[in-house]
Order: sequence, then C-alpha cells, then structure tokens
Amino acid sequence: MAEAEHTARALWNLIEPVHAVTYFAPRARAAFEEAGLRGFWRGYFAGRAAPLGEVGPGPVTAAFFGFAPAMVARALPGVWAMAAPGRALEARRAGAGAALEHLLSGYGRQVEEAAGLLVPVAREADCAGRVLAAANQALPVPRNAVDRLWHAATVLREHRGDGHVAALVAAGLDGCEVLALRAGVDLPRAELQPHRGWSDEQWQAARHRLADRGWLAGDGTATADGRRAHRALEEATDRAAARPWRALDAVAVDRLRRELTPLARACATALRFPNPMGLPAPAG
Repeated sequence: MAEAEHTARALWNLIEPVHAVTYFAPRARAAFEEAGLRGFWRGYFAGRAAPLGEVGPGPVTAAFFGFAPAMVARALPGVWAMAAPGRALEARRAGAGAALEHLLSGYGRQVEEAAGLLVPVAREADCAGRVLAAANQALPVPRNAVDRLWHAATVLREHRGDGHVAALVAAGLDGCEVLALRAGVDLPRAELQPHRGWSDEQWQAARHRLADRGWLAGDGTATADGRRAHRALEEATDRAAARPWRALDAVAVDRLRRELTPLARACATALRFPNPMGLPAPAG
C-alpha cells in the first residue's frame, strides 16, 4: 500500500474505537434513553442519522448500506417523534462525552494532543460524494477536549465509511451480499446477519448470488476469488480514505498514532470483539 493508504488503515483501527463508544458504552446508551430513545436501535438510528435532519428510511438505508430496508423502516421516521434530530444530536454528544470522560480518565494530555491533531484533518477533509461525513463535518466543533476528539473521529470514520460504500457499489454488491461475503472470510454470521436485520431467506439468496459469481463455496465460505475480491474492496476503501491524511507529514502521523494508541485501547474495553463493524481488537 502507498504510505497514505497505510496511514488510513492504521489510523482507522485507532479512531473507530473512539467513535464506537456512542453505540456500546453504557453511559452513551443511557443518554439516548434519557432523551426518549429507548432500545438500542432507536438510539443508534436516531443518533447516527440526526446530522442529516428529519429524514425517512430511504436515505438512511442508502447511506448506512448494510442494513435491511425493513429494519431501518422500523426505526425511521418514528424516532423523530420521540426525539427530534437536534435532541438526538445533543444526546449523542452528551453520551459519547460522558463515556469518554470515564474511559479516558487519566489521559487528559493525550486527549488534548490527539484532538488538536485530528480536528484540522476532519475540518479540511474533502467530503464531495460523502454524505454522512459532510453532514457531521457541518456540525459545530465542540470546545470540550473529549467532545472535540469524538467529533473529529466521527467525521473521519464516516468519511471512510462513505468511501467504503462507494467501493461496494462499484463492485456490484448489495447490502446483504457484502455481509455474506465478510461472513465467508473472517467474521461470524451471528455478528452480521441479525444485527443488520436480514432474514434467513434473504441471507441464503445473497449467498447464492455470490456463489454464482464464484466468490462463495456451497458452505458459505469464501473461495480464493472471494477472498481476493474482499481484499480488493478493503484496498479500495483505504485508497478512498487516504486523501485527508496526506495533510500530515510523517512526524505528525507518528505523533498521532502514539497519542491515539492508549486512547483506543481504553475505549476498546467498552466494545466487544468480534463486532459487526469488523474492527479488530487493538494490539497489546
């Protein structure tokens, strides 16, 4: 991989745990419930979709990509009657901030340094064609250090995610097929299918379509061609994610990795591994 692509991959492994506390940390989930968004998926869909405004299921299904349309429609637009987008955004900020204050206690210097490096990258990232990244980038940058860190991490992870969706579309995959392919490579089906709302019939049909392309064997495991296709998708994602990191020189990248590493490890204690995001456990 080119250096910027390698940087994009390495830093995603460190940024994603910081962002993901909003889904998994108890304090973050409690904030959504206090806003009237009871149940994990109401908080998830309202919190992640809120930067887009009071949207319905169509745009969210398109932007989130891997979720079954019926699952999205069970949450949207109904969640906006429980908490309008502004309220959901405030609950997201307060919950993520409370979670990070708890998880990163004792890492104040690293939080300040990492936020100081990440915020300019997130602010200047080119978001053309990246709807979720652009919607989050347009939000005001918070003043509190942990909030700034979470905001920047979120813009950059959604930037990467938008590029990943583009790679999947270019490869001719639909939302269920990409999950079935990943299950055939390295993640348990139980971490993917139920958490994205696909029925057994839809999953089996997706596997048949992938088998017709020569990417899955009859038992659902990836063939050599399927593994090559998966690697190509990941490499395309890294290429699409690389551009913002070219603004940092090697010294700044090394410094950012050094400051983020203990933060990512601390945040990872609130996550589970394996997980539907495909995030690997931090080394060490």
